[in-house]
Amino acid sequence: MDTLGGLLPGAFCWLDLAATDEERARRFYAEAFGWTFAEQRANGGRYTRCLAGGRAIGSLYPLRRSDVERGVPSHWTPYVGVDRVDAAARRVASCGGRILVAPFDVEATARIALAEDAVGALIGLWEPAPRPGPVPAGAAG
Repeated sequence: MDTLGGLLPGAFCWLDLAATDEERARRFYAEAFGWTFAEQRANGGRYTRCLAGGRAIGSLYPLRRSDVERGVPSHWTPYVGVDRVDAAARRVASCGGRILVAPFDVEATARIALAEDAVGALIGLWEPAPRPGPVPAGAAG
């Protein structure tokens, strides 16, 4: 999985854009920055992968209708790369943050969680999914 700057634990590695108007957002980022987009299925739904120069840098998805009706604006969520998202979520909570969405798997992509940091800013935690590859000799299948 390509991520912003590669995955360095503790560094920002991915961005999500929750948009009130997904098509308008796609047009804007395509025209302003030359981004292209690829549809991705995961967990029974879909999202749009954002690509810069053919490299995946983030994702775009529509805000839920109920959120739009409540006045939630379009917003970005930055993700910090972690080795183990469950342990990182516990650390965030122990340091004065608050877990908003408990760790869960995004099919074939990552294990993520959403948190509020100690000053109220939204932050995502990102543990990349294992890359498929050959099973080492002697490993359980």
